[in-house]
Amino acid sequence: MITTPQIAEWVNEFGREYTNRNVLTIAELDALYEKNYGATRRKLNTQFLADIPADARILEVGCNVGNQLTVLREMGYGDLYGIEIQQYALGQARSKLPDVHFVEASAFEIPYPDGYFDVVFTSGVLIHIAPGDLPRAADEIHRCTGQYIWGFEYYSPQTVEVKYRGNEGLLWKMDYAKFFLDRFTDLSLVRREDLPYLENSNVDSMFLLRKTI
Repeated sequence: MITTPQIAEWVNEFGREYTNRNVLTIAELDALYEKNYGATRRKLNTQFLADIPADARILEVGCNVGNQLTVLREMGYGDLYGIEIQQYALGQARSKLPDVHFVEASAFEIPYPDGYFDVVFTSGVLIHIAPGDLPRAADEIHRCTGQYIWGFEYYSPQTVEVKYRGNEGLLWKMDYAKFFLDRFTDLSLVRREDLPYLENSNVDSMFLLRKTI
């Protein structure tokens, strides 16, 4: 597996502590989104995935314990996949969602053929990839999707590094939708919503991009 300074942190105790903080039920996840943005995750999913059928093959890159995949399964999506670099989180995901296809892998080496998925998505994962490494991850995401790239990431109009739990070199904000659109000429924007936090000045962005077939 390709390694980076960020991956080295996420596969050790630092990553385990993150996982332990983020084991959420669907109700807890929705409550967190409602508190942050005034809209539940299920509501946002419904808005963005309205045209994506229940039999779509969907991959989450960086699935951790499978919180987002659990929501999708409850919404009726049955052909779900997840890749994750942290074995501790992956073990929990497999126990939680035995019907989902999980593989230990990173965004830099997605172990599936070109165009294998209808949707490839990330949720709070691209922000932890160093800007210099991001093109490699984006190329893999783009390669593996036959139709859609769906993202939910911290937003900033310019690339900005932010300390993460007191550590440097672990989190960046940028315009990830624009990054994909600038890098790949066969992508177009289907929908985008920038979501300001209700209790501070931060903004997250959800976006859905479609690949020209």
